[in-house]
Amino acid sequence: MAAYERILLTGGSGFVGAHLAARLADAYPDARRVMLMRPGESGARPDFSVAVADLLDEDAIDRLIADLAPDLVLHLAGQASIGQAAGAPEQTWRVNFHGAFGLAAAVARHAPQAVVLFCSTAMAYGSSFRDGVLNEDAPLRPMDVYSRSKAAAESAMADVLGPRARLVIARPVNHSGPGQRSRSFVLASFAAQIAAIEAGVAEPRMKVGDLSKARDFLDVRDVVDAYMRLVAEARELPDRVSVFNIGSGEARTIAALLEMLRLMARRPFEVEVDPALLRPSSTDIARVACDASRLAAATGWRPNYAIEQTLGALLDEWRAEFARPGTPS
Repeated sequence: MAAYERILLTGGSGFVGAHLAARLADAYPDARRVMLMRPGESGARPDFSVAVADLLDEDAIDRLIADLAPDLVLHLAGQASIGQAAGAPEQTWRVNFHGAFGLAAAVARHAPQAVVLFCSTAMAYGSSFRDGVLNEDAPLRPMDVYSRSKAAAESAMADVLGPRARLVIARPVNHSGPGQRSRSFVLASFAAQIAAIEAGVAEPRMKVGDLSKARDFLDVRDVVDAYMRLVAEARELPDRVSVFNIGSGEARTIAALLEMLRLMARRPFEVEVDPALLRPSSTDIARVACDASRLAAATGWRPNYAIEQTLGALLDEWRAEFARPGTPS
């Protein structure tokens, strides 16, 4: 396993970042670990130092990288929701593209030999998923603001970081599990609605979008395990820029996932399609699944959590949320 002395994590207070921060602290206890946080952002950890700066403030990011000179950068910060990105395209491009570009430029100037893990998205393949389960050689054909901004950031970082850096681009599929508190994501939305129904603060009616779509889902803990394995092997990878899918290769319909949650629910409920939750057909595809054979060959990674475990953990957390006094409906 590669040893790192100075680690910078962006997006560390988010859903995935919180899991990753804990793993980094365990794996690299002697490293100087710094978490970039926006002014006023909460979620600081006692096992990380905090650097307060806006990712879009290029001068502040340049000063941070010059001071820290990280040998490992893990870039998770950005707009994470496809739905929210569609409603704020300018800000999405600023954060996902310009933020990544500015960070890469600062690393190239002040830490040119660093390992950089960039968390992109499997949705960068876009309409290529119509050809079936995809490996990393599939062409990128993104279909929405979120995916286009991520795909563009991949190319920019590969160009800007320079010849001595190691860039590892991770393209994870949808992931969920403990800690996902935002209802902007489908499984968290389902779990939150079930918990509210069970707590008696919502009518027994589940609002859903298109249940026919099929998606490759992973547990967040499996995705973070993949990130950690990639970081550990990064300096041994043969190429300056390496791309890895993170997926199970199996797509499940949203209807099937909802049925799993229904079987776990303590109260019955009806299902109602909400037109506001339906995405335009021009930016959606029927089935998404990724082949992660390259990741398995390079690191030995494989998923350890069954989807039932992921759903159960998510539902239990939302139940605990609605059990707290004063929880809104």
